[in-house]
Amino acid sequence: MANQTAALNESKGFYRLSWLQRIGFGSGDMAQNLIYQTISIWLLFFYTNVYGLNASVAATMFLVVRLVDVLWDPVVGTFVDKGNPKWGKYRSWLILGGIPLSGLAILCFWNGFSGSIVYAYITYVLMSMCYTLVNVPYGALNSSLTRDTNEITILTSTRMFMANLGALIVKSLPIVIAVFAPKAADGTAITDNTSAAPAWFITMTIFALAGLVLLIFCFSQCKEKVVMDAKESANVKVSDLWTEFGRNKPLRVLAFFFVTAFAMMSVSNAADSYFMNYNVNATPFMTTAFMWLGTIPAFIFMPLVPAIKRWIGKKGMFYLFLGTAIVGMAMMYTFVSIPALKSNFVLLCIAQFVKSTGIIVATGYMWALVPEVVAYGEYTSGRRIAGIVNALTGIFFKAGMALGGVVPGLVLALVHFDATTMSKEAIMSNGTILQGILWLVCVIPAILLLLAIWIISKYELSDEKMDEINKAIEEKNA
Repeated sequence: MANQTAALNESKGFYRLSWLQRIGFGSGDMAQNLIYQTISIWLLFFYTNVYGLNASVAATMFLVVRLVDVLWDPVVGTFVDKGNPKWGKYRSWLILGGIPLSGLAILCFWNGFSGSIVYAYITYVLMSMCYTLVNVPYGALNSSLTRDTNEITILTSTRMFMANLGALIVKSLPIVIAVFAPKAADGTAITDNTSAAPAWFITMTIFALAGLVLLIFCFSQCKEKVVMDAKESANVKVSDLWTEFGRNKPLRVLAFFFVTAFAMMSVSNAADSYFMNYNVNATPFMTTAFMWLGTIPAFIFMPLVPAIKRWIGKKGMFYLFLGTAIVGMAMMYTFVSIPALKSNFVLLCIAQFVKSTGIIVATGYMWALVPEVVAYGEYTSGRRIAGIVNALTGIFFKAGMALGGVVPGLVLALVHFDATTMSKEAIMSNGTILQGILWLVCVIPAILLLLAIWIISKYELSDEKMDEINKAIEEKNA
């Protein structure tokens, strides 16, 4: 009887996935972290300290690239939903977009045209466009595998586990670069000026090629089962994006949550390298250890997400972990601001662990809400436009990244940070610069998290409601 029930559920779209399929799907996010998170965390530092761009110029470029994304994402979402490539509506783009993405990511860290704004713009814009070609279909792929909310929670937990494994590798970048970087007279690696450019290029090449292999593995393990038919696909148009945004309230709530969450992460991630280099004066090993603590909580808490969600519910989980992140930021600000505690690296690591635990769980689980708003849209409109929905979330998370990308550069310019004319010792003795960096790491992200808590309080789709919606959709389709 149980087998018959399971078979019936599968026939209605409530598919169960094998662990190989779950890991295969998660490898796609791991790949994108190896490539795009490397760029998100380290490209600004590379531009200002190695490539030779002024901080305000780099900040402007980050804003321009995100504005291009705002125009490009709806186009990608539309033709992904309209198209039906022979390798799969969504998974095909893991290959078609993944190959140029890997190549352009490598070129972003090439110093052949050192200081050239034109080269930086061309490579960064094209890389970001290719990332959209991978990220939007990958996001839609989640909702095409199954309707089962419990399976989607497991799938999301697996995905975030894999994503954070990639992030752990990305945050090991200082150690990897130190292997290839030139050495000073005392044997320490030189990683923060033009002489280190080849080391940055080699490291990005390794990460990008590894990411491409993982995208191919993800492609091989994902089978799309819940997708819009070809007849409906032909009717998709760009205007559907804003129509869906207007009538889908849960989507609007999630979109604004994405803005604040990604702005918070982008500001904090971009500032970490400056924080460790100047506020802490850390060695490459200390920097790597600190950044590892920004990821290690994922391996402890993400597997517990399904149980935590059953215990306190979706909103309760967001409130708990977003609040935890704010506490961690307050601890870090306090420790660094008190002279007697500033040199205690252990206390700093404790604060980083608390902060990261909150951020990782809250921002990891938010991806499980995307299939829900896709299903809600299908329930209210009769059309499963997953590509359009993921394009919308893509627009908003990139809007958050635009804010997160431009704010660090503007704050650094405001406090007169200039690595091209100031020595490290001069920067470390400048209280205004150090305080500006500290605001980027702690204060601004905490403000954004408070806003995120208020936004997610407006989300209304419970698990029980989603089960009702999905069953109704399948009954209608039958």
